[in-house]
Amino acid sequence: MKLNFRTLGSGDPLIIMHGVFGSSDNWQTLGKVFSESFKVYLVDLRNHGNSPHSDTFNYDVMVEDVAELMNDQGITKANFLGHSMGGKVAMHFATQHSHMVDRLVVVDIAPKHYPPHHQQIFKGFHSVDLANLKNRKEADEQMAEVISNFGVRQFILKNLDRRKDGSFGWKLNLEVIESAVENVGEGLEGEVSFAGKTIFIAGGKSDYINSSDKELIQKYFPSSQIVTVDGAGHWVHAEKPQQLSDLVLDFLLP
Repeated sequence: MKLNFRTLGSGDPLIIMHGVFGSSDNWQTLGKVFSESFKVYLVDLRNHGNSPHSDTFNYDVMVEDVAELMNDQGITKANFLGHSMGGKVAMHFATQHSHMVDRLVVVDIAPKHYPPHHQQIFKGFHSVDLANLKNRKEADEQMAEVISNFGVRQFILKNLDRRKDGSFGWKLNLEVIESAVENVGEGLEGEVSFAGKTIFIAGGKSDYINSSDKELIQKYFPSSQIVTVDGAGHWVHAEKPQQLSDLVLDFLLP
């Protein structure tokens, strides 16, 4: 699949991948920071953002989408940064195509299985009456009935798209993502590993990475380190952008 992406800056390639329900827009601000040192590729993964939709949604196909992008762009080796689902894509990519990965940054996700836990987010999507929607403010008011957190609503509503005929729809492929959400939680399996330098960056207030995950992380990524950003939840890049950018640049730059 030909993924939608945008580039910023010049230098060695850094491919950035967002989490589920997200898009390349989520990393625009930090992408500009990183573009002072790298050629940054901000990617919309399949069924997200402005990338094509497909009924097939799992890590194997998402990995091959990224490999196709690299081949199309003439990139033989890149640094990778992935958050949440994007971090899982990056981990799978690194263990399957290790020769194409220089250094790996994984933000607030471990290589383990996560049970489905996005039910409230899906309720938020379904709470919006797209057929009769007049504006974004109305969408936010409808969603507030089921999701009280303003930041979470704004994150979800980044997917709201106004069509040429004035109607509203979702940019992402909500139906397929919801039906395949079990695949999003899949962990690494088997005797695979990536020996390259890797950093896992955990949110101090998040429960996605905990102390019991260290052994599993070391199994798959023997040259890895785990760093915690105090005061950050799961969306580390949105809550503590300066701390995250400092960690990433200290890790990636010689």
